[in-house]
Amino acid sequence: MTYEVWLPFHADDLDGLPEGPNYRFWNGEQDFPADPADCAFYVVPYMKGSDISVRPLAEMTSVQVVQTLSAGIDHVQPGLQLLPEGVKLCNARGVHDASTAELTLTLILSSLRGIPDFVRGQDSEEWRSGFRPALADKSVLIVGYGAVGSAIEDRLVPFELARVARVARSARETARGPVHPITALPELLPEADVVVLITPLTEQTKGLAGADFLARMKDGALLVNVARGGVVDTKALLAELESGRITAALDVTDPEPLPPGHPLWHAPGVLISPHVGGPTSAFFPRAKRLLGDQLNRFVNREPLRNVVLTTGS
Repeated sequence: MTYEVWLPFHADDLDGLPEGPNYRFWNGEQDFPADPADCAFYVVPYMKGSDISVRPLAEMTSVQVVQTLSAGIDHVQPGLQLLPEGVKLCNARGVHDASTAELTLTLILSSLRGIPDFVRGQDSEEWRSGFRPALADKSVLIVGYGAVGSAIEDRLVPFELARVARVARSARETARGPVHPITALPELLPEADVVVLITPLTEQTKGLAGADFLARMKDGALLVNVARGGVVDTKALLAELESGRITAALDVTDPEPLPPGHPLWHAPGVLISPHVGGPTSAFFPRAKRLLGDQLNRFVNREPLRNVVLTTGS
């Protein structure tokens, strides 16, 4: 059987692809590369937004697999009801671990050590020395302890922390220690100097870091959001930032992109990066390895990796 595969990369740029499928390049352009009804394996364009990601889905009547290149799937969820039953939705678990963990450490260290203030001082030729917090001896709480959360802890290990606490949907044990259930947050939040959000955006996590969550954070704590903007209640965060009680480092915001004039831009104690946790030089080799492996599994009828859900079940 000949399969049609839609890729956001040119097939010649990918090593290890199986022979047999017809590979079509589509990275969100207005015109489709072929009839969507013939597509069996759809790799969603990366960082093109929900409107583009779901645009072909209604016509993909023969699709069997939808593969995202992100760990999150919220950008394709609006179109899942357009798909036939039995379609497997797979995410890119593992592809962004290194990049996102690196950015998380960058945001933590930059915020604690006052790097944004140093840059402003350099721009105005001012020598802004002073006493700054260190990451050493701090307690860090990772909320959403999956593959990326574990990679973040890997990079925290050399920093002589007092403690790392881990939270996920349900409790479990790891080689590094316990993972607490999300119901333990009220007890864990007051003990953390740095709170890292790396949960997927779901109905359960939307607005998770709301007024009560933020109020439980200790005075002077740093909130780092490398998950999705909707995990944080922006209005509640602004209130805390403007009071000066906590600080924040945000790679994602709600709304996103953050529009000109939004008060979050100039809120005190906030560092904002423009959703750049994933797109680095580390992305391409990992994404290409994932696609080669997945497509070989698909052609050989072997179990796929990273199956998040199957439509109609």
